[in-house]
Amino acid sequence: MIKNKKYVMVYAIDRCVDCKACMVACKAQWQVPENHFRTHIDEKYSPGKYAPNRKYFLPSQCNHCDEAPCVSVCPTKASHKREDGIVYVDRDICIGCKYCIVSCPYDARFFNEEVGVAEKCTFCLPWIQQGHQPACATTCLSNTRIFGDINDPNSEVSKFLAEAKRNKSKIWKLREDLGTEPNIYYVQS
Repeated sequence: MIKNKKYVMVYAIDRCVDCKACMVACKAQWQVPENHFRTHIDEKYSPGKYAPNRKYFLPSQCNHCDEAPCVSVCPTKASHKREDGIVYVDRDICIGCKYCIVSCPYDARFFNEEVGVAEKCTFCLPWIQQGHQPACATTCLSNTRIFGDINDPNSEVSKFLAEAKRNKSKIWKLREDLGTEPNIYYVQS
């Protein structure tokens, strides 16, 4: 049985150098308003075994959750989950109520005052429909962002996750305890 495509993003966070090329590419591609981002990078610290702290960068964006709170609270169904796993906002029926913004535990949405709708990452849906990668993944200088169909065992994203499991790398998703079933994977050696 052939499964439908399910798009996910993997962040190989050991590779991220905080160059912000992903953020610039996204803003330029989608004319994201000033002071808002569809993707961003946070600076984090973890206790090191031999050094006091280990600094790393944590990219973040919409998690395209399987149980997305933004979808369940949307009164017009403008926010909806597509069969390919992408949580999408239909601008034509978004009424700008902002319920989705408040409900997102990942703070991945913002209100675009210019057009009066909620916005977020779409995995660059128009581009991937043409066979391209999202702008953030294309411009990532360190290949931190790996995008693809997790249901295809031959996709780069499936192969990368399988190798990370074999190598016993740390693999996690943000706030899995909330039951939102996010689809952004973080991998750290």
